[in-house]
Amino acid sequence: MSTILTHAIHNTAAVDLGEHSPKATATDGNLTEASLPMWANDRIDTGLWECTAGAFTAERIGYSEVCTILSGRVTLEVDGQEPEEFGPGDVFVTPSGWKGVWRVHEPLRKHYTIIND
Repeated sequence: MSTILTHAIHNTAAVDLGEHSPKATATDGNLTEASLPMWANDRIDTGLWECTAGAFTAERIGYSEVCTILSGRVTLEVDGQEPEEFGPGDVFVTPSGWKGVWRVHEPLRKHYTIIND
């Protein structure tokens, strides 16, 4: 019998995610992002991600993403829907095919899990 290791990140508020780089889909401001992968296989990828304030576009093509906001605030805007704000402790899913705008009001940190179709 082989041992299966537990993968964990403790103190998610303080862990260093590494150097920030410009967000390719930023639409305003000097938005930057950083991430720290925690675990992945050929179907699932999970870890921590953060970005500075600003706005960016996003699409989920070929995958869905489950997000838990750890700190900061963001409003998601999707055509045909009312904007919805999320903050610490909130969980949401952007399913495969989702397309919208993230308006980050203050530095944002989230735990993400990406599930490939």
